[in-house]
Amino acid sequence: MTRTSGGRLAAAIIVGVVALPLSGCLYAQIPADPPAVDGPTSTPVPSDEPAEDGIPATMSFADGADLPSTAYIQWGDGLLFDDGWKSVAPDDGNGGWTDGTIDDTCTARFWQGLASDVDMTPGDDEVSSDAVLAQVVGGTTSASVTLLATTVQLGYQTGGTPLVDARQLTGTRDGHDWSITARAFTATGAGVFVIVDCVGGDVDAVFDEIVEKNAIIITP
Repeated sequence: MTRTSGGRLAAAIIVGVVALPLSGCLYAQIPADPPAVDGPTSTPVPSDEPAEDGIPATMSFADGADLPSTAYIQWGDGLLFDDGWKSVAPDDGNGGWTDGTIDDTCTARFWQGLASDVDMTPGDDEVSSDAVLAQVVGGTTSASVTLLATTVQLGYQTGGTPLVDARQLTGTRDGHDWSITARAFTATGAGVFVIVDCVGGDVDAVFDEIVEKNAIIITP
């Protein structure tokens, strides 16, 4: 079965091996006392699209436990043909690629694959998502990340409805506004993350656009 355009089938790779443009400076940016974050103002409504065999209609952290171990998890290709986006770095063959806004103010680095070097907690996608964030950031622990990260939602399946729970860190440094958003799927050992990095752009608006246009696609 063809999964996505551009051959984005992810091999089993170690998350920490991925060369991240912001690594090495992120940990110093994490505040000792994170600001309070208001909870969501409304609960997303599940899509009317029928669920595929064995795939939950929503993907909260708890829903992840219901995934079959054979489920294939990947980012969609919603930005590939979007006039507001362009390719900055093509698929590297290891589950990573970077897209950028057409005005060059923001980039979004995506990764998908088997998180084989992350110390996942079986059956706990939330804690394991923090472990993925800790691996991406470097120089910290998942317990420290848990104190600072917030829960957000990524788009789900072809409708792009925000139904995939994920964990997110945000920060600002040297004119860059950034966010790192990750989700682990302990039932399959897989993970995804996206790093949004903006200079002069609206990092929150770009993240919202990713949620709408570049959903997480899960197939049996």
